[in-house]
Amino acid sequence: MIDIYRRLRARWPLAANIAGAIALLLLAGGLLMLLTGRQPSIANGGALTKAQREEVEKIVHDYILAHPEIIPEAVNRLQAREVSSLVSQNREEIETPYGSAWAGAKDGDVTLVEFFDYNCPYCRLSHPDVERLMKEDKGLKVVYRDLPVLGEASREAALASLSAAEQGKYRAFYNWMFTDKARVSTQKTIQGVRKAGLNEARAATDMKSERLKREIDKNLRLGNALGLTGTPSYVIGNRILSGAVGYDELKKAIAEARKEG
Repeated sequence: MIDIYRRLRARWPLAANIAGAIALLLLAGGLLMLLTGRQPSIANGGALTKAQREEVEKIVHDYILAHPEIIPEAVNRLQAREVSSLVSQNREEIETPYGSAWAGAKDGDVTLVEFFDYNCPYCRLSHPDVERLMKEDKGLKVVYRDLPVLGEASREAALASLSAAEQGKYRAFYNWMFTDKARVSTQKTIQGVRKAGLNEARAATDMKSERLKREIDKNLRLGNALGLTGTPSYVIGNRILSGAVGYDELKKAIAEARKEG
């Protein structure tokens, strides 16, 4: 098996995760049957002999040379398993909203978690898609996670957003910030606080609190743990979708999560 691994690395000097994905498939012991339907006989269920091992190596080696498309497929499957594991390990933290930072069905059978930045144009572009899904799907719960990655103005808006979550007016603030097309600034955030009907004095105090700063830092750590590379990003079931993927892709992911239970 080590010889195959070395030969593959020599022929395809790709990223380590590709070689690792192939090695994982080989070590799993199922690649031969999965790809070719061929399986060398092993007398008495014992270990492979040298000749049998060489037969397996040649079959796998030749098959990969003839079908290099299995390499990205193997990588995709490995990545999907890794994502599923990451989400499962952090599910409670991911899906538990901060205050009123959620919408839709309180006890929905599927939860969509949106990681976003108020200054992200793709988040604004995706806003109508999530709103439409909530209106159409009465079993969908949406949890919002402020992930300010686009500068200080984004972080300031996120602090105000969390104050709105504590004051029970998160949706009002969130919707106004994305409906208004101006870039985020201190002035826009102040205007958002007023438009959402927040207690301005309380919001000003909240935005300076270590409590809300810790919550934002927690979201940033969570995003990093999940391997999120930007906004918007969505966690639906055991899947992570990155970017403005559109209504159809989000709906498909929700259906798959519901099917998986």
